[in-house]
Amino acid sequence: MDDSLEGKAALVTGGARRVGAAIARRLHAAGASVLLHYRDSEADAAKLEAARVKAELLAPIAPRALVGAALESFGRLDILVNNASAFFPVAVGAMESSHWEELIGSNLRAPLFISQQAAPELAKHEGAIVNIVDIHADRPLKGYSLYTVTKAGLAALTRSLALELAPRVRV
Repeated sequence: MDDSLEGKAALVTGGARRVGAAIARRLHAAGASVLLHYRDSEADAAKLEAARVKAELLAPIAPRALVGAALESFGRLDILVNNASAFFPVAVGAMESSHWEELIGSNLRAPLFISQQAAPELAKHEGAIVNIVDIHADRPLKGYSLYTVTKAGLAALTRSLALELAPRVRV
């Protein structure tokens, strides 16, 4: 099996640290050109071999700006990894709309609208979208009800996009 991604271009949201950085390193090692999105982790982003773009995913212009930056950097987009995620506890009874906005915005709204923005370009190259979901989409963690809802929503979005974008884009 040929694992080469030579000539392919990838956008990884939340790519400066932890899982995102590992994904970015693996894509780069396979030959892909990588555009790494970060919000606050500029020092970590600078350590990785990748083009970098700083953006606030909750901003309405973020999807267009991120996909535009990938096209400007590489002239194409083949792989989108929606990895960026907010994760914090909020107990029932203490939830506020600001908690909802941050969690739903980072974990569900941003992946939806970035995927939508990227879909035409990904379809041109028979590309792929990878959405990062964790076990808490199916197994809630006490104190993390809002987070659980966002990751369960992302799992459902992933299945929906797979139907909507097939066969030109794998999700």
